[in-house]
Amino acid sequence: MHNSNIPSSQELPSSAKLLKSTIIAAITALVILVTIVMPAEYGMDPTGVGKMLGLKRMGEIKVSLAKEAEMDAELGESSMSLAAAEVKQPVVAEKPAALNTHEMTLTLAPDEGREIKVTMPKGAAVDYAWETSGGKANFDVHGDSKALSIDYHNYYKGSEQMREGTLIAAFDGSHGWYWRNRTREPLTITLKTSGDYTEIKRY
Repeated sequence: MHNSNIPSSQELPSSAKLLKSTIIAAITALVILVTIVMPAEYGMDPTGVGKMLGLKRMGEIKVSLAKEAEMDAELGESSMSLAAAEVKQPVVAEKPAALNTHEMTLTLAPDEGREIKVTMPKGAAVDYAWETSGGKANFDVHGDSKALSIDYHNYYKGSEQMREGTLIAAFDGSHGWYWRNRTREPLTITLKTSGDYTEIKRY
């Protein structure tokens, strides 16, 4: 048989050391909760670290999407409950939003960012085409709604010199394009829109 080395009582950690390690672990867990988990999951950032790391924005998006999903579910249930009562009611078509057409320009200094948004009801569409005067621009197509408490809803983003397509509103609110000039020279962006929106604004 081999003799096993049994640690002496002096080699074992004392109760004070164990307590100290437990307290340090608890404090570390609390710091991670406040600075990383809360901003990333719930958009709550009491220390400001989450905003610096970009985690607060992530949490706000998650919360907004969760609220949006809840509202869609509630609207779906309401529609089902009202369906039977509306069977005998005459069907009245909603008046579509007027078709609008605009051409707008933005001139961005190096590292400057601005946006153009249109106001649309859910399901409305706007055809668009934009291009820069030279060089690629970072862009972010998104929407928001004060009425629905949606601060940010991303459609897509990227970096291009021109792009065209159709933007369909996921909810009632403002929807549009944000550009940032990452070149070393001023950059002019021309946007052409045509669709079922009621208002268009530069920001």
